Amino acid sequence: MSDLKRLTEAILAFRDERDWAQYHTGKDLAISLNVEAGELLELFLWKKGDDVEMEGLKDELADVFYGALLLAAHYRLDVADIVLAKLEKNKKKYPIEKSKGSSSKYDKL
Repeated sequence: MSDLKRLTEAILAFRDERDWAQYHTGKDLAISLNVEAGELLELFLWKKGDDVEMEGLKDELADVFYGALLLAAHYRLDVADIVLAKLEKNKKKYPIEKSKGSSSKYDKL
């Protein structure tokens, strides 16, 4: 069993032990994910570069992964499959010969 599958199962067990699935609609999970991403972003507010408090970073990043994995599980999506499929799309949008070393969006390459 993959680490990702074991992680998702642990998250689902944590949720189910608390009877929280009833609150986890797709909409609410997407909103929660956005809130957690905002809390992650807040750690960098008014800081220079990579200056961040590591314990806060670990906690907020874990919350983002927790939310993303719950959302994927809700819709029965295989995270590895969808990430690899997105990478294939991005390879076409960002060919190495045009995008290497560039921060430009694909439509500006």
